[in-house]
Amino acid sequence: MVWAPGRLPAWTRKPRWGSGGSAAQGTGDLNERCAQCSEVNWGLTDGGRFYCRSCHNVAERTREVVNTDFITNTRVQTISKGSKKQEKTDGGCEWYVCEGFQLILKKQAEALEALGVCPQMKDEVLCNFWRCYLQKSKQAYCIRPAAETVKALSVCDSSTDVDSDPESSSHFHLLSLSESEGDLQTDNSFASSTSKVSESASVFSGSVDGSWYLKKNQKEKLRMTMPMTLSLCYMALLWLREPMTLSDMLRFVVEGHIPYLNIFQHFPEKMRLYGLDLKIFCVESWPAYEEVYKKMLELAVFLELPRFPDITDSCFLHPDMLCMKYLMEANLPDELHNWTCRVVKKTGVGDVDFLTLVPGNKSTRKVKYDVLAAAVIVVVLKLLFLLDDKYEWLLSDFAGERNKNSKEGGPYFEFKKWYKVIKCSLDEKQKKLDEERAKYLWRCEKPLFYSTKVKAKVLKRRQMTVNLQNQFGKLAGSVQPPEKPNPSSFQLSWSEENTDGSCFHGHSLKGILQEKCGLLKPMNPDYWLCTVKLCTEKSCGHLAHYSREEDFPQSYHFVLRLFSFLLRIQPSYIHDEVCVIEHKLFNKKLYKKPKYRRGLRK
Repeated sequence: MVWAPGRLPAWTRKPRWGSGGSAAQGTGDLNERCAQCSEVNWGLTDGGRFYCRSCHNVAERTREVVNTDFITNTRVQTISKGSKKQEKTDGGCEWYVCEGFQLILKKQAEALEALGVCPQMKDEVLCNFWRCYLQKSKQAYCIRPAAETVKALSVCDSSTDVDSDPESSSHFHLLSLSESEGDLQTDNSFASSTSKVSESASVFSGSVDGSWYLKKNQKEKLRMTMPMTLSLCYMALLWLREPMTLSDMLRFVVEGHIPYLNIFQHFPEKMRLYGLDLKIFCVESWPAYEEVYKKMLELAVFLELPRFPDITDSCFLHPDMLCMKYLMEANLPDELHNWTCRVVKKTGVGDVDFLTLVPGNKSTRKVKYDVLAAAVIVVVLKLLFLLDDKYEWLLSDFAGERNKNSKEGGPYFEFKKWYKVIKCSLDEKQKKLDEERAKYLWRCEKPLFYSTKVKAKVLKRRQMTVNLQNQFGKLAGSVQPPEKPNPSSFQLSWSEENTDGSCFHGHSLKGILQEKCGLLKPMNPDYWLCTVKLCTEKSCGHLAHYSREEDFPQSYHFVLRLFSFLLRIQPSYIHDEVCVIEHKLFNKKLYKKPKYRRGLRK
């Protein structure tokens, strides 16, 4: 695809913001039903291509459109003025914030494809979501609201030497595209009418609409932000039921496999970025799981998306499948998977209606698939080992004595030995992660400059800084940063071929189970609940409280710490999900109604 600075790329065919004539007229040549929604409601883009007004699907057929608006009452100098003003005096061009976000989404989608995601994710799913967002937020595929038109025109009229001809203002719209990627035609009435305004306000923003984009009233339309680009990508992955959880995607972002931090350095050189643009595109923090997830839910409601494809037991996002993955990564016995499947079936968290996302349905609980699977494993460990800092150590001593005295069959699982192996590996990984985050350079490698006049000075200063850093690094003996690790779904890997006995996948649970009525049950029937009653206050943000670690056993805290590292989230979120599963599992015992005997009245 050819990217032309100052225009939306052909990835999104964008009709203009005018009177809607080009999108509403001349569609009689196409009476076929839309292949995506089966509706007959076609519009025309400025490039002469048919698109469905219902689902925004773009058809393959095109039509040459002759727009008569440019023939009558139109001055030649007004049209030519726009093309001249497109290129600024400093070598930059006029561009819009949505163009920047579209380029970011395109880069992120290409990175996901390189990681093995389905190829249709970018052009068929994510692109349609983006088109729908542009329409819902009134940035494209719609008639420009009258209030915003009057407001923008008043700004243009307030500037001096601006062509305020009413005929030219009737074409007040965003940059439009033709069908050809090589020769992008555009009607620049809006760009020409606001060029001097943007030049006079260049100290505030490099983009045309940067200051307008940050206004408070834009929050009502779900203004696009950098974390929301990841929300859109995850929503597309969830729609396709791709085998990539949100925690995996955010980890790939941190490792640099998916562009996010300083991604604006990939902008074309003519797209000047400064002032308020840095508030929009520059981030100096890692993306948070909860923020990206909540924005994804808000986007799904804002776009009025239908029910997502069903999450069945054959999908990777099903808890039975994810539990198998996390049991392998946590180096736990394979026999535990039978118990996780039993808990999933007993609590109903594996049902299709429970797992499938239905935007806008407040009665259904929204599922975090990776957190749910980790919580199921924690509940199973509590069922079998109790995790009260006493019972699991007694079982471990018994299993250790048995393994010493008998070599028949597979070895019994020793919780104490597993704890030592995992703690050593976890501490090492956590220390390495903390060091990498502490050494991370938030400054962009590509220097930012406002005009070509200061470009040479900025580049020279940056080169001097890099040379000094290299010289001091050689004197101090510092090691060059290692290359990015290859992307992998597993952070901790264990092999049964190791002779040191550090792999517990094939260990047996016979030492802690006993057969009753033909079923294997834990030897200890006791169980302790994390909380008796779930919190119902919305301001709290949590269903249970995990503020003080000393309120819970150390074994339980260690297991939460392990899975919080694997998912890169706070332990409190896993604790909340554990409490919910416990209340589903012991629902009859917790909410059992007391029996009252009828007696004779005195």
